Amino acid sequence: MFIGNIETLTCASFFAGVGGIDLGFEKAGFKTTYANEFDAFPVKTFESNFPIKVDCRDINIVSNAEIPNFNIMLAGFPCQAFSVAGYRQGFEDEKGRGVLFFQLARIFKEKKPEVVFLENVKNLVSHDGGKTFRIIIEALESEGYHVKYQVLNTMEYGNIPHNRERIYIVGFLDERAYKEFDFPKPIELTTKLSDIIDYETKLDDKYYYTPDNFGHYEELKSGMTRMDTVYQWRRVYVRENQSNVCPTLTANMGTGGHNVPLVLTKHGIRKLTPHECFRLQGFPVDYKLPELSSCHLYKQAGNSVSVTVIARIAQNIKQALINSQV
Repeated sequence: MFIGNIETLTCASFFAGVGGIDLGFEKAGFKTTYANEFDAFPVKTFESNFPIKVDCRDINIVSNAEIPNFNIMLAGFPCQAFSVAGYRQGFEDEKGRGVLFFQLARIFKEKKPEVVFLENVKNLVSHDGGKTFRIIIEALESEGYHVKYQVLNTMEYGNIPHNRERIYIVGFLDERAYKEFDFPKPIELTTKLSDIIDYETKLDDKYYYTPDNFGHYEELKSGMTRMDTVYQWRRVYVRENQSNVCPTLTANMGTGGHNVPLVLTKHGIRKLTPHECFRLQGFPVDYKLPELSSCHLYKQAGNSVSVTVIARIAQNIKQALINSQV
């Protein structure tokens, strides 16, 4: 059992991206003191918003001794290998992304943080007939962690109009804290698309689709009739989201083509801005986006996490740790 001041618990963040998980835990009162992220572009965004220098090295070459001691492991480990949008190779992913989980296992095996928090795509649970997920859970349990997990949708648990299902895994070394922990309950969705997406203001021309810059413009024009929802261009047709929420944002949405989120505004048909995409992930209005190409920022938003969901989970983790000391 952890004995001490809960407020002094520190987090180490792996595959930290732009800091979405860290921000969620910060909202619950925790502090990230170490972060590792191999991609230099999201590191720029992370360091624009947090007072620490990110360790921008391949996690495969970072030794345990180089990582300061910490209490909570945070990791949204690479999900492309398990995603329904990819080839679903899992641990056999030819780019080596699937096996990166074992680098996390190597670290928590030695460091023994009080809590391990993992986030990944929903498909992780069913990949390879459930074998991949069992390996992950067994790796945690073999090191003494008591594990709970649940798939949560952002629009049901984060009060953000974004249809995004992700699995969240929480492991506690202390069985009492494990028993005290529950995932948050669903909450009413009161945030509207219009609270995040600007349907009124004329933006930079680069965001708008016209007959001159898009060969399927007539299909867009005939298929997009409402100003209160989000559409997707699906290679050859337009799909309207019937739930008045944004479809799942993807890492490739800034490259043009498939799955691009589109809106009909007073000034024409346009794609979402990077800032709107970050807002649809629950980032605050004042979250700083550095001077990077839109393509990089769209990728960062699509690869990131739902901050408001994570903040609620982090608050429950904190409360479970407090209750376990009583």
